[in-house]
Amino acid sequence: MCRHLAFLGPARTVAWVATHGRHSLARQAWAPQQMRGGGTINADGFGACWWASGGPQGVGQHRTTLPVWSDPALGRTVAAGGEGVDDGQGADGGPAVRGALEQIRTTAILAAVRSATPGMAVSAQACAPFTDGRWAFSHNGVVRGWPGSVAGLADEIPAAEAMRSEAATDSVFLWQLFRARITAGMDAADAVASLIQDVEERAPGSRLNLLATDGERVVATAWRHSLWVLDAPDELWIASEPTTDVGWSEVDDGALVDARIGRLRSEPISMAANSR
Repeated sequence: MCRHLAFLGPARTVAWVATHGRHSLARQAWAPQQMRGGGTINADGFGACWWASGGPQGVGQHRTTLPVWSDPALGRTVAAGGEGVDDGQGADGGPAVRGALEQIRTTAILAAVRSATPGMAVSAQACAPFTDGRWAFSHNGVVRGWPGSVAGLADEIPAAEAMRSEAATDSVFLWQLFRARITAGMDAADAVASLIQDVEERAPGSRLNLLATDGERVVATAWRHSLWVLDAPDELWIASEPTTDVGWSEVDDGALVDARIGRLRSEPISMAANSR
């Protein structure tokens, strides 16, 4: 059922964010603690994206079908045991060849590890995060009865966009719907709240933890899957599971989180969708 996280805060390397903490995202790939009825190992891929501080519009992206613990882009940070080495030295304090993601520093990151739903594609294009312009998106969960259960929602997606689909998965389909709604002028929080309601109506029992960010704002949902936040004065983490031992708060099931650094709001998804 995958694991994901978003980070906003002081400039860090992408590798550090993916491996930081005793229970980092990299560790959650093989030892998750809060998977709910969706497997135990997230070994079908790893992806991350980042925003250049003050740079041009757009997002840098890395995706692979390798499990995160085998991805050379993370270099020595994985070998360090998930402690998020970020000091320019190897795990033993000596020189080391640096992975690509150890050399990218940024103030905004979205990263995810994947456990593919049986029958769905295993490819780099099927791995979150999915990006377009400044927006990035990830999904933890499964759409019940996909694709037939939600086929009626496909009318929202322009034909040309549907034909350019990255992969035939429920997560990519949800991304296409989210993108179509924000392109039509819908606020990101409105888009995810209405998307949850529309999919749940057609595919009851789906697990729909969505995570979307433009590098400044994070919108996330907890829908039959775990979600936690760490809201500190100078940084924000939103993740499937806490990566460290202190400072985290669990998001209520059925809630939407709309957050920036220093400003976090959480409300029931039904209220969020109906009040906007």
